[in-house]
Amino acid sequence: MPDPPPEPKTRYELTDPDVRLMLRVRDGDEAAFRELVEKYQGRLVGILTHLVSDRETAEDLAQDVFLRVYRARERYQPTAKFSTWLFTITHNVASNSLRKSSRRKEINLVSSPSGSMPVRPLEMMAKEKSGLMPARQLLNSEMEKVMMAAIEQLGERQRIATILSKFEGMSYMEIGETMGLTTQAVKSLLSRARNNLKDILKPYLESGGLQESMAEGFNEEPNDEAQGH
Repeated sequence: MPDPPPEPKTRYELTDPDVRLMLRVRDGDEAAFRELVEKYQGRLVGILTHLVSDRETAEDLAQDVFLRVYRARERYQPTAKFSTWLFTITHNVASNSLRKSSRRKEINLVSSPSGSMPVRPLEMMAKEKSGLMPARQLLNSEMEKVMMAAIEQLGERQRIATILSKFEGMSYMEIGETMGLTTQAVKSLLSRARNNLKDILKPYLESGGLQESMAEGFNEEPNDEAQGH
């Protein structure tokens, strides 16, 4: 009997070289896996550092992500861009870590003498975290520090969506696939994140300490059309 015809390649297999690498990993190619790790490790650690606010924890979580990728290799199907699939795993790993961290904080809070903490405005938390006050024009490195401190004050889902949008250049659709949300839900999430960032950065903008153009960069919406969606 003749061999059955090969399965048709998906559009992702045809257009995404990283999907083809992952298919080689599925077939047992260890070198292909090492290539993917080398390509994405730095990006993953960067994203995870923004999410969990700790470099060492981020490095551990990145290793966990790649371990999950390797364990899932035999079940891998190219139904999305490789980066979307990878960041979906990253999102799940980060969310689990943040939930565990939140539970630990709740336990510590209950066991503390007062049982409560003072509520502080988000912008004050951002100032304290960045170590900077909006009394002067900030240097570029300081602006970046303030922006990242502001993003870290967002809620978990808003923070993840903002990072995927602004640092990974993902479209609404890709962010939705990564986070398990509809495109409309992502739009709403990013809209709320932009409004919150505007409030957090207001003292810096009013004092002239932060350039308007830099803050506006976080108010730009993903260009889905430009990304082929």
